[in-house]
Amino acid sequence: MYAKYIKRALDFTLSLLALIVLSLPMLIIYILVRIKLGKPAIFKQQRPGKDEKIFTLYKFRTMTDAKDEEGNLLPDEKRLTKFGKLLRSTSLDELPELINIIKGDMAVVGPRPQLVRDMLFMTEEQRKRHSVRQGLTGLAQVNGRNNITWEEKINYDLEYIEKITFIGDVKIILKTVGKVFKRADIETEGMDTAEDLGDYLLRTEQISEEEYKEKLKV
Repeated sequence: MYAKYIKRALDFTLSLLALIVLSLPMLIIYILVRIKLGKPAIFKQQRPGKDEKIFTLYKFRTMTDAKDEEGNLLPDEKRLTKFGKLLRSTSLDELPELINIIKGDMAVVGPRPQLVRDMLFMTEEQRKRHSVRQGLTGLAQVNGRNNITWEEKINYDLEYIEKITFIGDVKIILKTVGKVFKRADIETEGMDTAEDLGDYLLRTEQISEEEYKEKLKV
């Protein structure tokens, strides 16, 4: 009953209220991003949502557009500024996703929306995580976030979709608040930015370089 009829109404109401309350802080962040990182201040990226329908995710920009002599973007770690790291460590960069929740692209709690190419490296079983709306936070985020393996992360997602309850969602939200204040598990150990699933599988030798390239073509 909760997952099917109540959750979406609560998500909409809470996100709308949060957007109203946080409108001034978000405006200030928007201006600071424009000054420190350039434009556009809002980062947009395609992500797979419920039933693998692709939607546009909104976040505050955290990296510059710095390029090398040949005009190619520099690696993420070189484009991620101190200000950008601050936004990420406090999760303030995620605030524009409230708009995604209001639109119905996302939920407050659910599996985090991953990259489209990550989806192509998942097994059929793992792709079941897309049977629900993707979330602003989720079970994986309060159990290690970016500092756990991809297998653990997806297993938490699959565990969540098996039993979605109001009490369970409240617990995840409260734990998320604690994680944000502690700034815990923001980064994968030894890395400045989270590792894509395909890169992880290649690095851990779970797929060959040929398989990796074929998936990227898709």
